[in-house]
Amino acid sequence: MLPLPPPPPTPDLKKHIHNRISNSLIPWQRSFDFWLRTARIYAGYKVFQVRVSFVKDVHLQEAMWERQHQLAADNIYSLCSDLGGFFLKVAYSFQSSLLLFSNVSSSIPATPSFITTPGLGLDDVFDRFDPQPLGSASIAQVHRARLKGHNTDVVVKVQHPGVEKLMMTDIRNLQAFAYYMQKTDIKFDLYSITKEMEKQIGYEFDFTREADAMHRIRCFLYANNKKSPVLVPRVLKDIVTRRVLVMEYIDGVPILNLGEEIAKRGINPGGKIAAAAKQ
Repeated sequence: MLPLPPPPPTPDLKKHIHNRISNSLIPWQRSFDFWLRTARIYAGYKVFQVRVSFVKDVHLQEAMWERQHQLAADNIYSLCSDLGGFFLKVAYSFQSSLLLFSNVSSSIPATPSFITTPGLGLDDVFDRFDPQPLGSASIAQVHRARLKGHNTDVVVKVQHPGVEKLMMTDIRNLQAFAYYMQKTDIKFDLYSITKEMEKQIGYEFDFTREADAMHRIRCFLYANNKKSPVLVPRVLKDIVTRRVLVMEYIDGVPILNLGEEIAKRGINPGGKIAAAAKQ
């Protein structure tokens, strides 16, 4: 009797294999995109240096440099906005105005609702979990939810799947570029700066560390002030993991929307209430 052929892969198995292959290619795709864009910016400056060397008028040179810097800034902004991840962190670190911060932070796309951390199932822990996030940043996004047996809402901060691996890829690429630049064009230790970034950002992937810091700051503020000047959400430590952070929900206004909220409430922008809010 001839052996029967193996059964064809199920749709779920095909999807799983496809996702595994796609995810394994993402770091390579990001690296290619980074180096392609960076090479264009770098080559643009090199070509421009040759062009501007033929211009004798100092004022015209300054105007040309201004246009070149603006073009490069637009390209860098697009790189940070499109690739996200670590490059958004770089944009935050080197921002020169709140306007840039507002534009970049508002462009961060949300990941479809998920919680894949072992031991933390949605139905087991929450009575309600809003799939639409309240906000999304480079490492995580936050959802409003309600725990079983509670009558108040909480905020669940969930790390984007695979973000740590992608950010480490981004950091390695930036470190390689920084090392090249300090050896050829800029006499400054850029590489050490990127190494320090790698160390500091690495801490941000551990939400248990963040929960501990929040608890310590909260205790310090309430212990040393009759009325704490800053509200720090209470952390629910029993259900905090390295990639999921659960805290009490506090209703408020994003600081960048403060002026808009003052106008919407009809508060005099030059009055005492507005001055206190701004302070």
